[in-house]
Amino acid sequence: MFTGIVEELGTVRAVEHGDTDARLVLDGPLVTADTPVGGSVAVDGVCLTVTEVSDGAFTVDVMPETLQRSTLGGLRPGDVVNLERAVRADGRLDGHIVQGHVDGVGHLLARHPGPRWDDLVVGLPTGLARYVAEKGSIAVSGVSLTVTQVAPDRFGISLIPTTLEVTTLGRLGIGDPVNLEVDVIAKYVERLLTHDEGSLG
Repeated sequence: MFTGIVEELGTVRAVEHGDTDARLVLDGPLVTADTPVGGSVAVDGVCLTVTEVSDGAFTVDVMPETLQRSTLGGLRPGDVVNLERAVRADGRLDGHIVQGHVDGVGHLLARHPGPRWDDLVVGLPTGLARYVAEKGSIAVSGVSLTVTQVAPDRFGISLIPTTLEVTTLGRLGIGDPVNLEVDVIAKYVERLLTHDEGSLG
């Protein structure tokens, strides 16, 4: 589990694509300081398992489902990503409960600079709007944020100076993709209310 409080900006050192999966090597001296092999790190909001640690860098494997549902498939060497270690059970929950399970990819539709902050409008993939509430929480590329407004196909967020400085959201351009994870509580409430048994093929 994560909190959506980015600890470090990491850099993609290498990308190795398989037939349907990928392996990433990322620089992250802070997150690797006490993360063992088998530990979890959120990379742009995606929970990944560390398979190797060496000289301030770590390696992760990315499965086909993750490549299809997130922005990680488009990463290239030199790209900058948000990094967060898994939260300790005795730590503070400064953001909100973030699983690192991306629900979809949105795109930046508009950016309105303020005196010391930026207001952003992000497009919502079909079907996610019902989980997004004004003044509720959402994770955008792993950053815990408060929703300022919501419409069927988009939502608004405001970024304070610290968020602009220490996360990748400060450098987003119009049309850039972002990973979105809606509030897990909303998903479980819907599941309980619909009693959908589901099916496996």
